[in-house]
Amino acid sequence: MFHLIRPAGAAHLNRPHIVVHRMKLYGDEVTTVDGIPVTTPERTWLDMAELLTVDELVALGDSCVRVPRTAFEDRDMPHCGVVDLQRMIDRHKGKRGLRKAKEAIELVRVGSDSPQETLLRLAVVRAGLPEPDLNVPIIGADGGRHHEPDLSYRKHRIGIEYEGEHHGEEGQIVRDIARSESYQALGWTEVRISKRHMLDDAKPAVAKIRAALLQAGWRKAA
Repeated sequence: MFHLIRPAGAAHLNRPHIVVHRMKLYGDEVTTVDGIPVTTPERTWLDMAELLTVDELVALGDSCVRVPRTAFEDRDMPHCGVVDLQRMIDRHKGKRGLRKAKEAIELVRVGSDSPQETLLRLAVVRAGLPEPDLNVPIIGADGGRHHEPDLSYRKHRIGIEYEGEHHGEEGQIVRDIARSESYQALGWTEVRISKRHMLDDAKPAVAKIRAALLQAGWRKAA
């Protein structure tokens, strides 16, 4: 299904597999991809507030503002910044989905590399656990930079790794074993989360992370 924005007063368009929206669209909210005019990432994010849940909108926002890994991607800048998302909210007062967008932008963070990492972070915070750092490298006692846990608690030396389906591949298994050995050598605790831990509103994942925090000495403030 394709979604098109047409200004008020434009001729009616009736085509299969096309949903037409009539709304205000500013010139700086349009860019081109392969010669086709499309809405910018920040405008698309705001438009999707009509269709997505708050958590899905946060995951989309995280993807918009994440800093690319230049070794694996053909760009070195985020699609947009949090300030650009906020500009869309401020500009389009009264737009459908605006309340959801306002709630979501408060939860958008730079650093998440996947929707699964975002959903895990949201579940952890809503369960009353501390908000984790995102993809921040572990610094060893010698000052050297080591691998970057998906989520981490540096104070408690806990790294949380979300393992997607590709972690079952032979090469990835070897890298995961090496990573676990590195955690042990650095004196850190590794918490491995998979899809099954995300069931039931991620309660199994939260329980596993809470147990690691408690063992490391964390206590929830009264």
